[in-house]
Amino acid sequence: MWPLGHAAIGYLCYTLATRTRFDRSPGGIAVLALLVGTQFPDLIDKPLAWYLGVIPTGRTLAHSLLFLVPVSVGVYLLARRYGRPEYGFAFGLGAISHTLVDALPALWGGTDPSFLLWPALPVEGYESGAPTVTALFLESLSDPYFLSEFAFAAVALIVWRRDGYPGLAAVRTLLERVLPDRSARDSS
Repeated sequence: MWPLGHAAIGYLCYTLATRTRFDRSPGGIAVLALLVGTQFPDLIDKPLAWYLGVIPTGRTLAHSLLFLVPVSVGVYLLARRYGRPEYGFAFGLGAISHTLVDALPALWGGTDPSFLLWPALPVEGYESGAPTVTALFLESLSDPYFLSEFAFAAVALIVWRRDGYPGLAAVRTLLERVLPDRSARDSS
């Protein structure tokens, strides 16, 4: 699955969890932690496999539940120590949903799910070198699983809007801190 699909499914899972557990919309910074979590396995595995060649595929180390569950628990415990357990929960839900969604095609024979328990279970490395993003994209265009990501993204966007766009204000605040103030620059 591509980043958009992981973010959409992660958000839908998280908003369902917060509404079920707390009867409220997700919090803004927690949504940002969730989005980092939904991308975390690929941010670790793709560079290590595709560019550095230190792991066999783009779905091994950070896609393995043997690595991901302890990391998620550690992030949760760290966030809880600082009084923000919802951030740790959001990150963990995003990261684990990423891996489980990547394993879904195994149900119809589309992928080998042994990456879920790597290195306890072996995975086949790349036969002809790491794939390119362009080649993967072109290969995905005819895959219904890839096309379903856009449907999930549309639903997630509708739900995000209904939830009041959580995370958007946090991004604005972060950008205001990082980027120089335009109004001060324009008035000089």
